Amino acid sequence: MSVIAHRTVDPAVTLLAQSGGGAGIPLRELGLIALAAAIVTYLVTGGVRVLAIRFGALAYPRDRDVHVKPTPRLGGVGMFIGLVAALALAGQLPALARGFEFNSDIPAVMVASAVIVLVGIIDDRWGLDALTKFVGQVTAAGVLVVMGVTWYLLYMPFGGGSTLVLDQLQAGLVTVLVTVVMINAMNFVDGLDGLAAGLGLIAASAICVFSIGLLRAQGGDVSAYPPAMIAAALAGACLGFLPHNFQPARIFMGDSGSMLIGLTLSAASTSASGRISLAAYGARDLLALLSPVLVVGAVMFIPVLDLLLAIVRRTRAGRSPFSPDKMHLHHRLLQIGHSHRRVVLVIYLWTALLAFSAVAGALLDKRIVLPAIAAGLVCALVVTIVPRLKRLRT
Repeated sequence: MSVIAHRTVDPAVTLLAQSGGGAGIPLRELGLIALAAAIVTYLVTGGVRVLAIRFGALAYPRDRDVHVKPTPRLGGVGMFIGLVAALALAGQLPALARGFEFNSDIPAVMVASAVIVLVGIIDDRWGLDALTKFVGQVTAAGVLVVMGVTWYLLYMPFGGGSTLVLDQLQAGLVTVLVTVVMINAMNFVDGLDGLAAGLGLIAASAICVFSIGLLRAQGGDVSAYPPAMIAAALAGACLGFLPHNFQPARIFMGDSGSMLIGLTLSAASTSASGRISLAAYGARDLLALLSPVLVVGAVMFIPVLDLLLAIVRRTRAGRSPFSPDKMHLHHRLLQIGHSHRRVVLVIYLWTALLAFSAVAGALLDKRIVLPAIAAGLVCALVVTIVPRLKRLRT
């Protein structure tokens, strides 16, 4: 590991780096692949539901569940097909095909997604113990590393700003750690109809918006194409799945879907943030370019918080961190008095507020952003505690 201290770069060099190599922002093409992912996922998921029932991949109600009748799983298969179809379409569009020429991020996401979905299918149908599932998650994350999607640059804002340049082993370990945490965070939060799909849609949309802003700032540099394409395809897949999954759900995404969302979000974040060139950017510029990970951190705050609280709660009770219970954040919101749908919408609200606050903070004037964030926080807090206030009044 080495440390590079940032220096102030000549503005002409920065301007040249931001303006060269691009031919505009491919907004229509990104919208097209998001639409393609949504349509394919929506159409395919109906067939996946039929196959899941015949295959015996059903979620039977348990004490900690909120659904009351057996519901087919494997919805993640439909999402995966939609995601891959959209990315394959991107490779045929002249404006986006250039993003395939400079790195292997898109093929890496396709292969790693296939691995994690296969693990999820096995778990959804036959069940896997925690250790075996963990090994599958590490394997999928390892595919990203082997195919070149790694965090080999880490910005450290302390002491005037510096960047840690990781060696191959360190980069691989950091990438696997980030990916496995995101996979499990999305897996843990998938407890209500439409919750994980909605969070995936919000997260992917936020990353896509930031990536478009990054593209604009860099004059359409093709190095920023892959995270935008990955995020747009994932957003479309989540959107296409929601009509099948919103309460009352006709099919669950299962582990095949929730782990797919976590893996893809991690890949988009790594693609956007982990390999920034130091030649043309100063410390201030680099901090802005690393903002995708801040966006993902904001998006994943609620799922990761739920994950950490579950680990602490179960460990203190002398149980395995992976043992199930009925004390997740969505369960607590149900206990407060929210309905099933309102719980999902409240978590959507908090996640969107955090995610797009991070995006706005990176792209817009802070004098506009801070008051808007404060107002949003007040509104979200009021909406969250309304049932408790009504209960206290009565």
